[in-house]
Amino acid sequence: MKKISLIIACCSILFSACNSDKKKEAAGGQQDTTLVPEAAVQKKTDPITGKLSVIGEPKLGGPINMRFSVYNNSDTVAKFCIWHTPFEKLSSKYLDVNLEDYTPVDYKGAMAKRMMPPPADSYRKLNAGDSTSADFNLADTYHITKAGNYTIKYNSATVSGIVMTDSLKIYVGH
Repeated sequence: MKKISLIIACCSILFSACNSDKKKEAAGGQQDTTLVPEAAVQKKTDPITGKLSVIGEPKLGGPINMRFSVYNNSDTVAKFCIWHTPFEKLSSKYLDVNLEDYTPVDYKGAMAKRMMPPPADSYRKLNAGDSTSADFNLADTYHITKAGNYTIKYNSATVSGIVMTDSLKIYVGH
């Protein structure tokens, strides 16, 4: 008997809640369906973004020259950490390189261990709207032993503060 009275009480609460919304609509009230004009919605951009690009035509057994570009999208001076980027002389595995069948390519470079947080001299400043680039040879630190399509993705945004949403697809020929 207690269960039946509990069920009746729950149903009456639900019925009255639904009924009050219908009364509100009938009285000219509006539901919470306000559309925000597209112009009023501002897309938040990351202050420091990066882009990878290939220089020239990569050939198996030769250099695979790459450019790592960093952009300041803000209207003030911004900074990024050079650790885990080609802006530092010491290398680390800051890229994921895969063959087209998703087979990872082995990294053969140095792996530096560091104390956190990075010291002040590990940061580079960029003025508002400025960019900077560093060139490097991908073949120096990755075992590229087969001709084919490769996907390269930056993986160290949490260390450097550089956001790269896109990966780069390249073809390494004979």
